[in-house]
Amino acid sequence: MKAILFPGQGSQYIGMGKDFYESSDMAKKLFKLSNSILGFDITDVMFNGSQEDLKKTDITQPAIFIHSTILFNINSISADAYAGHSLGEFSALSCSGSLTFEDTLKLVLVRARAMQKACKNNETTMAAILGLDDEFVNSVCDNIPNVVPANYNCPGQIVISGSKNSIDKACESIKEIGGKAIILPVGGAFHSSYMESAKKKLEDAITSLKFNKPDKPIYQNFDANPYIDIEKIKKNLINQLTSPVLWTQTINKLIANNYKSFIECGPGSVLQGLVKKINRDMDVSSI
Repeated sequence: MKAILFPGQGSQYIGMGKDFYESSDMAKKLFKLSNSILGFDITDVMFNGSQEDLKKTDITQPAIFIHSTILFNINSISADAYAGHSLGEFSALSCSGSLTFEDTLKLVLVRARAMQKACKNNETTMAAILGLDDEFVNSVCDNIPNVVPANYNCPGQIVISGSKNSIDKACESIKEIGGKAIILPVGGAFHSSYMESAKKKLEDAITSLKFNKPDKPIYQNFDANPYIDIEKIKKNLINQLTSPVLWTQTINKLIANNYKSFIECGPGSVLQGLVKKINRDMDVSSI
């Protein structure tokens, strides 16, 4: 069976989507619709903006969603299941038919702006921890206040979130025992309690929208399980904002449920690499 995977923040690049804007009437129509919904010319930023422009949370998240979803639609892809990494879960919602393109883009913008605002309230950051097992990284987080695991990306790669001072201490501890710690160029501590104010705004936005049953199961970040029940999907989306992304666990659950083929749909190839690190025997590709 085949699962479609949608990337999250960090996969953006200058010029993203310009090729299919120029070659597909459907893509051009959806790009123009996106500009109208957002109230600004995001296509110009995607095609011609700087790296700094694309790193802004309220630009990055809509841009990656637009790219991923348009790519899915113009290729008429079929799937047996969907999964998305953090923001990518919203691309999965749209592509599964659970939300319209328009409503999902509005929701992504609310989420992005709320997260960006939450970042301004505290001096926080994230760091990638490489070369250590999950249990050890978890124990480091347990022993340093205001630090939590945020992304279980693959064996030997966990991202942690927290206050800047605490993240610095955690990185020092990691390096002392031979691990590698890299501070990430992000706006703040995503997938941690520092996103609590954003969570309330996201919940209000989700509650106001009409969701449909997805055409295939969505494996969600919150607990790595597949869902088609609308109320559970909404609850997991809300909880995702302050909980870790269980990506390793999600891919392992898909594999346990006999999914052997994984297709990444969106900018970059990050998720293909993570799947191969989780299980090298899987068939991975991209659109």
